[in-house]
Amino acid sequence: MRKVIAAFNMTLDALCDHTSGIPDEEIHKHYTDLLNQADVILYGRITYQLMEYWKPFINNPSGEKSMDDFALAIDKIPKIVFSNTLKNIEWESAKFARRELKEEILNLKRQPGEDILVGSRSLIIQLMKINLIDEFQLCVYPVIVGSGLSLFENINNRIILRLLKTKTFAGGSVILYYQPRIDD
Repeated sequence: MRKVIAAFNMTLDALCDHTSGIPDEEIHKHYTDLLNQADVILYGRITYQLMEYWKPFINNPSGEKSMDDFALAIDKIPKIVFSNTLKNIEWESAKFARRELKEEILNLKRQPGEDILVGSRSLIIQLMKINLIDEFQLCVYPVIVGSGLSLFENINNRIILRLLKTKTFAGGSVILYYQPRIDD
């Protein structure tokens, strides 16, 4: 069965602010590889619209290989967008979810294929509440911002995670790979 992987960037104080991270060539390459190894990525409206930042790089590359490769990977991967307010999607590789989140995830997991990525804070929180995340890949930037949105906001139940591995980048960022522990 396919894995649902919550892949997300956060600051050292567990806040989600895409402008506070320190993405570099090494991190762009990591996420390019992750996208190229998955079959689909799920977004909520806000994150989907933030990721549209990369669309212009497809026709007008930046000249920085790692950014341009990431733009190609994010353009190519199929995207499923969960939104009640967005009226249309202009990205050719994107479509609106046809089912509720839980039903959509369970349907995707039953299909053959590679991993299912979740790159949206709101969807990660919802999926945590119904125990449908198989792995967390949290990229922690060595930055403290002090205020903002918490990745784990409104999580009411204790969730114990098992560390699978870590990956450290030269710039000081670390990816923590966790699996939710299932208590017997």
